[in-house]
Amino acid sequence: MPLSIPENSIFIGAKTHDTKTQLSFDLKYANRHGLIAGATGTGKTVTLQIMAEGFSNAGVPVFMADVKGDLSGLCQPSEKQDFLVKRAETVGLDPYTPEAFPVAFWDVYGKKGHPLRTTVSEIGPLLLARMLELNDTQEGVLNIAFRIADEEGLLLLDLKDLRSMLISMSDRASEISKEYGMVSKQSLATIQRALMRLEDQGADKFFGEPALQLADFMRTDLDGKGMINILSADQLMNAPRLYASFLLWLLSELFEELPETGDPTKPKLVFFFDEAHLLFNDAPKALIEKVEQVVRLIRSKGVGVYFVTQNPQDIPETVLGQLGNRVQHALRAFTPKQQKFIKDAAETYRENPEFDVEDVITELGVGEALVSTLESKGTPSIVQRALIRPPSAKLGVASESAKRMAMQADGIGAKYNAVDDRESAYEILQKRAEEATKQAEQAQKAAEEAKPAKRGSNRQSIGEAAIKSVVRSMSSSLGRTIAREILRGVMGGLKR
Repeated sequence: MPLSIPENSIFIGAKTHDTKTQLSFDLKYANRHGLIAGATGTGKTVTLQIMAEGFSNAGVPVFMADVKGDLSGLCQPSEKQDFLVKRAETVGLDPYTPEAFPVAFWDVYGKKGHPLRTTVSEIGPLLLARMLELNDTQEGVLNIAFRIADEEGLLLLDLKDLRSMLISMSDRASEISKEYGMVSKQSLATIQRALMRLEDQGADKFFGEPALQLADFMRTDLDGKGMINILSADQLMNAPRLYASFLLWLLSELFEELPETGDPTKPKLVFFFDEAHLLFNDAPKALIEKVEQVVRLIRSKGVGVYFVTQNPQDIPETVLGQLGNRVQHALRAFTPKQQKFIKDAAETYRENPEFDVEDVITELGVGEALVSTLESKGTPSIVQRALIRPPSAKLGVASESAKRMAMQADGIGAKYNAVDDRESAYEILQKRAEEATKQAEQAQKAAEEAKPAKRGSNRQSIGEAAIKSVVRSMSSSLGRTIAREILRGVMGGLKR
């Protein structure tokens, strides 16, 4: 059976009970966002892979997080296992042709891909406060730190910059409190401890330069295929707040930097949000509102956002209502609560008179799904029960040699692999501390030289005591930070 789908569309599969009817969705509406949902082991990852392949073939760059480590196979052609060939014949993908896709591998920790970084200033106080799990008062102090850094021309690039800024604020707490409101040393100490916890999760690798340039996510290869950017997230998932905040930052950056395009014939970029519930778990209302705003408005920038999760209920209703293209794999109903979730999910689809959606959701087999896409004028199609097509690239993990070849061929390693540590807040504050210490010592020396010689008294004058207090203060605060950073550098060198 020959493949027959409309132009400028992505082939999804065929109707389960009428495999001559093939299903696809129009690239014109791909920036209206989407949802891939279903219980563990029902085929979400395969659906994610075939959609990424479809977008790449259409010249649309893709970003996706590889949570389980099994999407790297996109850089290798399929191994043509028997069950894949059989499914291809069933849905009309004949001949079934294995194909590799252009892939760029990224990793916040720099182990399984090119290092992916941003600066403290670019992430901003709102998202950073969420990463650090700060309360409202502590978030307010963090906002003041960013404000002072901006006013004093202090670049906040990495965590040592921010730590130095907080120590400087602690030394000037009384002065700062008069101008900006109460800044307690207790709040500053809490933020510093939170930074230490974040650093223990590896966030020090994420903050720094060279920072990611979004243009490097939005490339095509020489054949016109869209680059598939895969973020290694198996280790990152151990720090869920860092993972969710990074993805939200990336969406926000896309929204702020890309120009308005209206409704293009195909998206500029498609963004897959795997394990989407992590974005919304324990998220404050302000953050959820930010996600809702970005998702609502970013489609006009030509960006499609697709959430991948086990249950549609993981997504807030205000966001779920904006997801026009949906692929629903099987859900399980073992408890009354799960049964209610299934009923709610069924009610979001345009009914099909051929079957009851609520019943079918629990009956779907592996690799089978309910599909609803946007049609003419952006209206939802009648939901269809479908067999999902097999991927053209390898299912599972790519070989190490294939990954190395892909990383050598992507052309961005020289740009991101080496760290750039230019002068920023840490270095400037360090110089200020050294200069202040030097001036205090010079003043003390001058006072001692000007003092008339006296016998039998070791008492200090008020001026001497004040000068020595300044010296001790400078030594005990920024001095400790300088020593700690030097020690870390030495220990890091020994580890290497």
